[in-house]
Amino acid sequence: MEPRRRVLRHLAAPALALAVVAALPIARQSEKAAPPAEFTPVSVSSGLPHGSKVVKGQFLSYNDFHGAIDPPSGTGAVVNASGTSTPAGGVEYLATYLKKLRAEAKAEGRSTLTVGAGDLVGATPLVSAAFHDEPTIELMNQVGLQVSSVGNHEFDEGVAELIRLQRGGCHPTDGCQDGDGFSGAKFTYLAANTIDNKTGLPILPPIDIKFVGGVPVGFIGMTLEGTAGIVNPAGIKNVHFTDEVETANKWSNLLRLFGVKAQVLLLHEGGSQASATPTPGVSDCFNFSGPVVDIVKGLNPEIGLVVSGHTHRFYSCSLPNKTGTSVVTSAGTNGQLITDIDYSIDKRSGRFAEITAKNVIVENGVPDGAGGWKKDASGVYLKNPDTVDKGAKKIADKYRTAVAPIANKIVGTITADITRAATKAGETPLGDVIADAQLAYTKSAGAQIALMNPGGIRADLVAGASAGGEAAGQVTYGEAFTVQPFNNLVVTQTFTGAQIKDVLEQQFSGYKGQTSSKTLQVSAGLTYTWSASAPLGSKITELKLNGVAIDPATSYLVTTNDFLANGGDGFSVLATGTGRVTAPGFDIDALVAYLGAAPVAPGLANRIATIA
Repeated sequence: MEPRRRVLRHLAAPALALAVVAALPIARQSEKAAPPAEFTPVSVSSGLPHGSKVVKGQFLSYNDFHGAIDPPSGTGAVVNASGTSTPAGGVEYLATYLKKLRAEAKAEGRSTLTVGAGDLVGATPLVSAAFHDEPTIELMNQVGLQVSSVGNHEFDEGVAELIRLQRGGCHPTDGCQDGDGFSGAKFTYLAANTIDNKTGLPILPPIDIKFVGGVPVGFIGMTLEGTAGIVNPAGIKNVHFTDEVETANKWSNLLRLFGVKAQVLLLHEGGSQASATPTPGVSDCFNFSGPVVDIVKGLNPEIGLVVSGHTHRFYSCSLPNKTGTSVVTSAGTNGQLITDIDYSIDKRSGRFAEITAKNVIVENGVPDGAGGWKKDASGVYLKNPDTVDKGAKKIADKYRTAVAPIANKIVGTITADITRAATKAGETPLGDVIADAQLAYTKSAGAQIALMNPGGIRADLVAGASAGGEAAGQVTYGEAFTVQPFNNLVVTQTFTGAQIKDVLEQQFSGYKGQTSSKTLQVSAGLTYTWSASAPLGSKITELKLNGVAIDPATSYLVTTNDFLANGGDGFSVLATGTGRVTAPGFDIDALVAYLGAAPVAPGLANRIATIA
């Protein structure tokens, strides 16, 4: 092995890389959001020579898998693009399509690297969450994932649990529930901007290096800088998250120093296409905007590809970096898409010569012969057994069988679909129901108000029958868990009326450190009106409990999940309550108890009003 390659092999070990990079300078970049813009189609050529002087390869990427072992159901069962709906997803089908795309590349003389951009785990259905997401990690090993950034949801159970998922070992409390041990991820999680407060170093490797035809390709992986505001603070007390541009360029400079000039950023932050008629295609970049635009604008030109995520949107864009152009991709969510990226690297310069990218839908349906897809009598898309990967199915079935008695248990009934569709004021029917459930769960502790964060509501409650075999209107534990998959504690604290108003004022970006506007869902009896034109800190124009104005000096007992109570989602005011009392069980237990008490109708979404 020649000297430079020997050095690069060692560089992939984090200890040496961390020591070298500590002295590298960094430069701050703008954090201003970019307005929507129409970007060029995603095919980028550097103008470098072609032919025998290049090495060709393929990246296959996906992001925001969220433990979607089973095909998504309900409205999420299909990918809506280019004016059509295609049933997609499910790990057996993801594995099949990955193999198919790899085979196509191999036939063209391209080697394949399979990469991810975070949120592989966390906010997962019961089949994965019941086993602390070990099933998802095993399946990512099975489908051939090689390297991925961490995302914010990788921290749902805290830093120590993330490291266990990487390194293996039984869960410290529940042990190895499936009885056959847990060896951890065979792929490498990268966490360049998740910094241990004591050591000042990343908690996991920041970079990885792979060789393609003898040419090194460097990977930098990170979550969004704002991760601390959207995960439970209790699990990340000993780490902090650094700026995406600064961190990426810092490691890019190190890679370049060691001769690695073809660089890929695996970034758990993204953007979105604007809506259009017909719907944009899965590989379009229609009126694209989002945080990733300004991040890419500040990146070193060596970072020719950014595999992004977090927004759960699909796109393939070419965006300007410091002095050139980077290809930026996202494969939506839940394993319903794979981004197929072909590239060439100039052997002389070591840099990307050409990159093209397209998203491929992971179809799981049975064609009906008329351009559509077959459904059963209840309207559920049929799944195609001919495109199932047997190896992935074997692992998935093991966990499906183990969890079935819990997942398929009927826990209650609903009278109609209860959705997350928001009113103009930001209220949702399902948000009403969950807030009411938490209030009912803590009535014995004297609770008067309950507040629920919208980001903690992960799916609609669908009245129709599902794969669990329940009748229409019946809700299984698995369905309820899919709605609230975080196992948050339910806590009740004392706040003054003035503090409650302050909490509601903090729903708006820019007030007391809030970085993005989000509407808390409220329990029955609490009503308020907010004004879009009023200044920050004075947007709540009317606030009542059971028709009586909230008294700023009076104390009230307020229930939230512990994510909010610890200041999650930027609601720092909720961390200032007193007399905290923790209810037995979790937030999912509150929802299950409420669903089981009587048939539940959709909330009326009439508790929050807005004026100009």
